[in-house]
Amino acid sequence: MTTSQPRSMASTLLTFIIPSLIGVFLFMVPIPWEGEIKITVAILADMLRVWLAPIASTLLLIIICGTGLLSLLMSTVQPRSLFDNTLIRHLFVVTPVWLVVRLLGMVFIVMTYFELGPVAIHSENTGAFVMNELLPLLLTVFILAGFLLPLLLNFGLLELVGTLFTKIMQPLFGVPGRSAVNCAASWLGDGSVGILMTARQYEDKHYTQREAAIIGTTFSAVSITFCFVVIGQVRLEHLFAPFYLTVCVAGVVCALILPRIPPLSLKKNTYVDGSTQNQDDESHSAQKNLWRQSLDMALHKARHAKGVKGTVQEGVHNALDMVFAVLPVVMAVGTFALIISEYTPVFTWLGKPFIPYLELLGIPEAVKASETIVVGFADMFIPSILAASNIDSEVTRFIIAAMSVTQLIYMSEVGALLLGSKIPVNIVELFIIFILRTLITLPVITLMANWLVA
Repeated sequence: MTTSQPRSMASTLLTFIIPSLIGVFLFMVPIPWEGEIKITVAILADMLRVWLAPIASTLLLIIICGTGLLSLLMSTVQPRSLFDNTLIRHLFVVTPVWLVVRLLGMVFIVMTYFELGPVAIHSENTGAFVMNELLPLLLTVFILAGFLLPLLLNFGLLELVGTLFTKIMQPLFGVPGRSAVNCAASWLGDGSVGILMTARQYEDKHYTQREAAIIGTTFSAVSITFCFVVIGQVRLEHLFAPFYLTVCVAGVVCALILPRIPPLSLKKNTYVDGSTQNQDDESHSAQKNLWRQSLDMALHKARHAKGVKGTVQEGVHNALDMVFAVLPVVMAVGTFALIISEYTPVFTWLGKPFIPYLELLGIPEAVKASETIVVGFADMFIPSILAASNIDSEVTRFIIAAMSVTQLIYMSEVGALLLGSKIPVNIVELFIIFILRTLITLPVITLMANWLVA
């Protein structure tokens, strides 16, 4: 794919300003919509989801089964007619581990769609929840966000923001300034959008392994809209302002600590292809005004940006990449995690060691609260559901709701998305990060809860 010829200054300015402003409006500007505050991409995704609703399950069945069968075909037979196609090879040639995961996702969705086999696999709280509730949402987000992301990525906005924020993001969090855009897109839009942006920039060598792992597990946060849902689940909607303040404070504390300790601190500062980090990308000259340096870098990016055809092709490629790579993983990992949560006492056992910690923090109903801690690794909603039905203390329900959001890594979506991307984290590292986030944020959340709620 070739880039366009260098542009004139006026054309370059327009190339930078117009797509970037459209991207900011679509991904980062909340607007009132039907009594709620949402970003435009979320509104469009909702519309697309409603339109696809009658055929969503069948469409997902076709996508996931097609992915599994084509991946198996490409890994075994390797037909020349398909193998020579770069896009098909990129989408369906995977390692043996990911082939097994894709095939497991195919088995799960077939059993769920046709209600075959054990109820534990296709019940409304396991496979049916993933297929009917989670995957349609992700499908529409992937299609729209994947297609529209080049507006944020390709026309200089990240270069402008990245240079301006380097002095803040690098020393505090150990990541480039451009990650501020990923964070904003996640918090105002959706965490899956942030992961999609991070994965794409990692593959394009804008982030090293360490930076991509930090951003994916620290800055791809839960959106404001999702926070409304969680606090409503525990019947504390009237406390949304202190709840969101608590989530923000705990998230920042985590972002300050986690990059400096294992496993994130052990990640290599090399790019996806193994090359070493280039410090020139976001460096700024002492002889230049910071704003001027930022604008120069943005205009350089815009001057050599792809044309309309190249941008559309990249958007389609992004969308296909996420749809075929991630949806089977979410079906496999999400269903498996929910089966463990719903039908085994594993998460209850894992929560028992936290009882002394919760009692030390003075959290009311500590034993019941402990049962909600590790279950959040399966799905972020489960702790709030358990708290709403089992816990009387308003302070404890507030703490559990905030904890479930700041834990961030849950396998029914974020964890599966990270595993399905090329961001260099594995499931053991994700569980360790999940536990570390829990241990770090609980004292902060408890302190804030006692100050703001009690």
